[in-house]
Amino acid sequence: MESVKFNQIANYQYTSEAYLFKGKLESEGVEVFLQNENTINTDPLLSNAVGGVKLFVKSEDVMKAKQILAAIPEYSVNDKGELLTCPNCGATTISMVTSIKDVKSFLAFMYGLLTLSMPLFAKQKYKCENCAFEF
Repeated sequence: MESVKFNQIANYQYTSEAYLFKGKLESEGVEVFLQNENTINTDPLLSNAVGGVKLFVKSEDVMKAKQILAAIPEYSVNDKGELLTCPNCGATTISMVTSIKDVKSFLAFMYGLLTLSMPLFAKQKYKCENCAFEF
């Protein structure tokens, strides 16, 4: 019986991130295996302790998988797949962030914290990593 060797090519803090990249790789014909997904689904606070969700592929698919993952934009894109640009400085290093700057989002955050539940309201904005402008 031939033994198959697997290599870890990425790790993610949350299983939702790992599932997105797993789906992309599988759609391109790369067989993917995840490690620690059930542990982190059971208790997300253990993610840092166990090193996150580890993504493995067969050793012969490592280069193909890395090329596929490298083609995915790291920053936010619009509906056409183009990188967003900052209206303040024109940079394309835009990330989506959750903001707690008004009373409603703060109260929702506190309610979620006290009841150990998910927040009911959170404002999401884009933030430029170059100039810190939020829009």
